[in-house]
Amino acid sequence: MPHPITRRALLKGAAAAGAAAFVPAMAAPPQPLAPPVETGRWVRPAEGDAAQPVWGIRGGIRVGLWPTPGPRGLIRVYAPYLGHAPLRVINFVAVEPVVGRWRCLSELEQSEFDKARGKAMWTGNAMEPDPQPRKPWQPARGSVTKIGGVEALTLFVFIERFLNGARPIVQVVLRGDRPHEATFRIFAAKGSRAMGSCVLTATMGNYARLRRLWLKGKVVESTKLWPMPRLNRHGFVSHSRWGLRRMLVVDGQAVVAATPNERDPGKAVYAPEVHRFWRYGGKLATQYWRAPATKDLAVQVNGRTTYWASQAPIPGGIAYENFELVAPFAAGQSFTFGVTPEPPEALGFPRAPQRPATDGH
Repeated sequence: MPHPITRRALLKGAAAAGAAAFVPAMAAPPQPLAPPVETGRWVRPAEGDAAQPVWGIRGGIRVGLWPTPGPRGLIRVYAPYLGHAPLRVINFVAVEPVVGRWRCLSELEQSEFDKARGKAMWTGNAMEPDPQPRKPWQPARGSVTKIGGVEALTLFVFIERFLNGARPIVQVVLRGDRPHEATFRIFAAKGSRAMGSCVLTATMGNYARLRRLWLKGKVVESTKLWPMPRLNRHGFVSHSRWGLRRMLVVDGQAVVAATPNERDPGKAVYAPEVHRFWRYGGKLATQYWRAPATKDLAVQVNGRTTYWASQAPIPGGIAYENFELVAPFAAGQSFTFGVTPEPPEALGFPRAPQRPATDGH
């Protein structure tokens, strides 16, 4: 879930930030919201004034936004092909722009619209240089287009201004030939402060209990990386980081993957206080990021021994929580997140890594 980095900064500048007028987009959503519909190979929001903002590939990955279940300010990632129930999230992706040394967190920062936690997000079919808020339960249906001769569904996720002045825009691209992936392209809206980077972080590795980080020829085990975890007051260990030279590169794309160290995570024995939300169900999966192999690209992870916002222990000990690629901001840069039922070897990783690695830098 959220990063400990700059949690203190969530309040920084709040007094100086201008008070925005209340925007109807953040009113209470109507109920019920119509579920998404299948149109050809695509899953798209239903037409009408009250629809779940969910898009996807038929039989493949789906993405969604609030007010589907879960915190506001996060992009949902669904993998129903793992045997998950509708709207069962496999992971969340947070948008965390960095201006100077100030990294803001889309999940935890207060909205200027209604003063509730979580940045407002809404959608459009096309790029809007200066997007104005709309009701998120009246989502864009997405545009079907061709990319390199392959049919794709695209949409834009617009986000209100962050306290550090950043205004990132995220384009979502779902390709028909890559059913287990979602690509996110990042842009800056009109009036945005210059971003040093805009991090898209997969925030919920503890649900699947991701403990094996796959790098070039090595697997980093969370329990060996942090044999005696030093937790901060929010329950996180500090980030470990590896640069491009430590990552697998395939066809010009850097790839990093994370998997459980359990053959069947669904058979774990939980402490009684572990909420049912955290109890994994479904097939084993590999989660991964890939991006163009630029020289300043890096992968970062942090970890927890207890589930977010609780003292409930994670079965088996410390696991990775945030899992992300970081690169200097460039308009249109892309980061692809995937969830595949195949093992990491299907992504190009060696079948037998040379040795477990426990160092991160």
